[in-house]
Amino acid sequence: MHTIAIDPETLERVTRWRGKDHMFEDIDPARTALVVIDMQNGFTEAGSEMEVPESREIVPNINRLSAAMAEAGGLNVFVYFVVDDETPKNWSTWLGYFCTAERGDNAKALFAPGAHGGAIASDLVVRPGDLMVPKSRFSALVPGSSDLHAQLQARGIDTVIITGTVTNCCCESTARDAMQMDYKVIFVADGTAALSDADHNATLNNMVSIFADVMTTDEIVGFLAAAPQRIAAE
Repeated sequence: MHTIAIDPETLERVTRWRGKDHMFEDIDPARTALVVIDMQNGFTEAGSEMEVPESREIVPNINRLSAAMAEAGGLNVFVYFVVDDETPKNWSTWLGYFCTAERGDNAKALFAPGAHGGAIASDLVVRPGDLMVPKSRFSALVPGSSDLHAQLQARGIDTVIITGTVTNCCCESTARDAMQMDYKVIFVADGTAALSDADHNATLNNMVSIFADVMTTDEIVGFLAAAPQRIAAE
């Protein structure tokens, strides 16, 4: 598990700006989606070209969160990355410049439609009724990547809880776009995984400064458990 290190001065500043430690603690499960980003074999399996070792460590926390969401009546969404025949044409900058030819070929093989690498990791609990959403870019919300926004809007969702991998790529990209599309964004400090503590904590500092309410799994589970009593009292 990553060692979490959010700058104390940053926390003091944003708490002063917002007037509280957590601005989205009043979670309404009926309007909230847990969005699990790219927890696929191609990222979680040892020895994979795209392996993120820490992604295996966050599986228990994601399972706790998805169980709490299901119990509270919220929505679980599993977003998964697909590289299809259109990707080399529609996203040539990524494959042509950010990847060597070998890495690009490996990515196309790993995440081709139906490939083993693209499947959701088997130790994640997926329930009947959970939403499965393919995406074709790092962000699930950038135009042309997926229909996630339409799916969430159709269900009246206004809050997203971001988990998965990679913290500083697909998770951060989706969270940034979500906030700018007027979603309330909660970013899970111990439910996201990067290739290093430095990468992970850089994103957490960016998230808490500007884009999201950064919480731990324990905090979110606690807020979800308290939601029925709080909503009944309102």
